[in-house]
Amino acid sequence: MERTCIFSGSFDPVTAGHVDIIRRASALFDRVIVAVLHNPAKTGCFSVEERLDMIRRACAGLPQVEARAFAGMLVDAVEATGAVAVVRGLRSVADYESERAMAQFNSELRPGTETVFLMTRPEQAHISSSTVKELASLGADFSAYVPQCNVETIRSRFNQ
Repeated sequence: MERTCIFSGSFDPVTAGHVDIIRRASALFDRVIVAVLHNPAKTGCFSVEERLDMIRRACAGLPQVEARAFAGMLVDAVEATGAVAVVRGLRSVADYESERAMAQFNSELRPGTETVFLMTRPEQAHISSSTVKELASLGADFSAYVPQCNVETIRSRFNQ
């Protein structure tokens, strides 16, 4: 039986930290679905399609990784894909507190939903999509924090 996991987020944009979690999850699972969860109440800097494209480029060397858009709740995506686990990256104790609560909700909403926490590497713990966008908007160098294949896409968004 194929063991599939879901790694979800807004990925607005995908960072080097996200890609590291995806790579590590792909070593643990047969298939990794990177789920861009669309929330109509939130307007992102990049469209869902642009985010999917950036994820696909960043994960081009990982054949077991698939990027897909989902609307609705994460547990619905788990059900639709037959995933055996949700993977979450943790940067800090604060992340753990909120992620633990979300894991509990997911387990209650869909019994049997497991959550696997992967600690972010210390050298990437400060990276976030918000920080990347802030640096890019100020014209600062953010290239160390995102996959190199996406640097120009992100830079061009802020140089308009």
